[in-house]
Amino acid sequence: MINNIIVVTGGAGFVGGNLIEKLLRDTKYKIISIDNYSSGSAKNHFKNRRVRYIKDSTSNISKTLKKYKSKIHTIFHFGEFSRIYQSFLKMDECIKSNSIGTHAVFNFCLSNKIKLVYSATSASIGNKGKDKNLSPYAFTKAKNLEMLENLKNWFNFKYEILYFYNVYGPKQISVGPMATVIGIFENQYKTNKPLTVVKPGNQSRRFTHINDTVNACFYAWKKNKCRHYSISTKKSYTILEVARMFNTKIKFLAPRKGERYASALTNMNLSNKVYKIYGSIRLYDYIKNVREKHKKRR
Repeated sequence: MINNIIVVTGGAGFVGGNLIEKLLRDTKYKIISIDNYSSGSAKNHFKNRRVRYIKDSTSNISKTLKKYKSKIHTIFHFGEFSRIYQSFLKMDECIKSNSIGTHAVFNFCLSNKIKLVYSATSASIGNKGKDKNLSPYAFTKAKNLEMLENLKNWFNFKYEILYFYNVYGPKQISVGPMATVIGIFENQYKTNKPLTVVKPGNQSRRFTHINDTVNACFYAWKKNKCRHYSISTKKSYTILEVARMFNTKIKFLAPRKGERYASALTNMNLSNKVYKIYGSIRLYDYIKNVREKHKKRR
């Protein structure tokens, strides 16, 4: 195997860490993780000789991976700033990561003929495309998709696009500004605190388990069709409905800037068909399991 390396940006994070676990289990590739550890953690590292963890910014990827470039088969680019509300508070960080860093990754892949798998977001295509301007985060992600479309037309650049929908599960961030909704609720439930719901509470989301998400990424990579895929569930829930599944106290918070009120599926984006993949793990079953485990520990 000449091209025997897979690179995962954000490999110490939630999705990247789970992807590395699957790649170790289901392939024989060597793996390099590049992560700036702004939200990633060494707790997500795997003690395996096939994995190397590098702390660096994706903006330096050409320098960081210079000696490996002839051996890299694929880059899974998951190492971006990935929160809507926080992108208003840390817009400079968001742009550095999602624009400067991501364009460096695109250029490195293009220059060295490396396959790219890119994690897009439903936030950039919701509400018939209008949501792409709701936040700095959505804006940068939408612009990256436009750039990839141009690179395909200009240079026949090959890539796979995955649209993620509110991923939850093992290794999710549960505290701090980068925490996920399910992570926050789960932590609050386990620490006997009221679950905090941002008003009005009827914002709907398609919560997708990390195992289903990672399996979809792997599927798209193996298929190698240069397509756009969405990975979600068929059923959506409001934030308040999810909070009520925990059967505990609820506390409402003030509305937040950039809040999306629906997480809609789309059939097309930038003239590309979006192939829908549906997860099999139900959110209700996951929360039920969390509650049962918590009761046993009491």
